[in-house]
Amino acid sequence: MTTCHDHNLRAPLPETRPFGIRVRLRKGDPFRNLLGDDWEKQHWFETRAERDAAIAEMSGRYLYFRPGDAPALDFERVDPQA
Repeated sequence: MTTCHDHNLRAPLPETRPFGIRVRLRKGDPFRNLLGDDWEKQHWFETRAERDAAIAEMSGRYLYFRPGDAPALDFERVDPQA
């Protein structure tokens, strides 16, 4: 994926980002009616530590959740091919 405005980056993007997170909607989530059953988003990181920190942050409770709310997304770690 290309970056639209490189001048807005604080630092250049790393050459390789082999560690990823695949984000998917959970089965039965009504948002699937809008996005479709095959919707997924991928995020890529240079190191395993960066990826694991991002998963921990993304999968936690949001500040403005109501009591009883929980994240409705599944997060899957994507490791480089051996």
